[in-house]
Amino acid sequence: MEIINPEKLLLKVAPILDEFEIDYYITGGFAVSVWGRPRATFDIDIVINLLEPKVKPLVEALRKISKYGYIDEESAKEALKRKGEFNFIDPETGLKVDFWITKGNKTAKTEFGRRVAKKVGDQKVYFISPEDLILNKLIWYEKSGGSSRHIEDVESVFKISSEKLDKTYLKKQAAKLGVAKQLKRFL
Repeated sequence: MEIINPEKLLLKVAPILDEFEIDYYITGGFAVSVWGRPRATFDIDIVINLLEPKVKPLVEALRKISKYGYIDEESAKEALKRKGEFNFIDPETGLKVDFWITKGNKTAKTEFGRRVAKKVGDQKVYFISPEDLILNKLIWYEKSGGSSRHIEDVESVFKISSEKLDKTYLKKQAAKLGVAKQLKRFL
């Protein structure tokens, strides 16, 4: 098994999402590496706005990435129903793509509206904004019972991207999302 940079797999997945006109953005550790300091990650977290008729073509296209790749169409359909997640696993590279179905609520719509296109290789790839990444990491910190990884990620994004951050938006959204207290320590 060849362990590779997740960027190579991302450059295969992003064009598929574009081809099927599936709105998406990269989040998680890969996004932290874009907005903060690089860190090891063996998965790619992608939030997608997926409609039921696109499930089968998406699954079929992802299967063509690798002859050993694994994705379960029924799991994808179930994730769509419950607004959960499903995975594509590429054993040739040792990497996994976690597809998170957007909740479709006001916060999710705001995040999609604020996503940022970045050049990866010669392709345009959409990433969660650094502010929304921070807010999501603070929410996950709360949900995880205080996982230090999420706080380290927030510190990293503040350290690298602090000058570019929309702090007014951060404060306003943190109050709405119930993480204002956690955000305060970084401002």
